[in-house]
Amino acid sequence: MKQHLITTVNGQHIERDVDPSMRLVDFLRDELLLTGTKIGCKQGECGACTIIMNGTAVLSCILPVMKAMNAEILTIEGLDEDGKLNPIQEEFIKGGAIQCGFCTPGLIMGTKALLDKNPSPTREEVREDLSGHICRCTGYKKIEDSVMKAAERLREESHD
Repeated sequence: MKQHLITTVNGQHIERDVDPSMRLVDFLRDELLLTGTKIGCKQGECGACTIIMNGTAVLSCILPVMKAMNAEILTIEGLDEDGKLNPIQEEFIKGGAIQCGFCTPGLIMGTKALLDKNPSPTREEVREDLSGHICRCTGYKKIEDSVMKAAERLREESHD
């Protein structure tokens, strides 16, 4: 039996009748066609499905869709402002922190959640916070460097 879901995704109010056994990642991808959120392991182990829900990075592949009731959800598609990439996205590109791109949306969303909480993380804090993300192509040094550059840039932009 379907249940009525009310949520906000990327600033847009959403109301849908959904199968409560559906995973949040499937709702985002299949119902809302937001395919930037990737499905990797389906067990909350790789970080590819990371989104921000109510200000916290969460693994959408292990959350039932009804956990999104009355939530504020942000996916990779919601990061741009007026068609311009978010500084985190730009720094990942500049720093070569993307290869195949499969893990990138989850890493960027994890980075955003981290920098929203802690605008000046140490490298150790970046490593710890993103330790649940698996990247098989890029290598973690480029990712870490890009996160540090993004943090610096966001701090500078907030003072302008």
